[in-house]
Amino acid sequence: MEAQALQFFIACVTAAGFGIAIAAFGCGIGQGMGLRSAVEGIARNPESSGKVTVTMLIGLAMIESLCIYALVVSLILIYAHPQAGAIAALFAH
Repeated sequence: MEAQALQFFIACVTAAGFGIAIAAFGCGIGQGMGLRSAVEGIARNPESSGKVTVTMLIGLAMIESLCIYALVVSLILIYAHPQAGAIAALFAH
């Protein structure tokens, strides 16, 4: 039973690590593209900088929330699974 619990924990930690890495990579790419487009838009039409900046900040917040959701799912995978008691007992020794 302990070996299965440990294998399940290792699988959860690996999945959580890959999940947050992929989410951070995707969010970073999305934020970079959004920022680049906003700067290009402001460079072409400086009068619209206020509206473009507000829209860009709202968009960046939405993109960042996706990465935070991935972090929450990863933490749930690590800490809230059915065999948490067995794993805690295994590491307590």
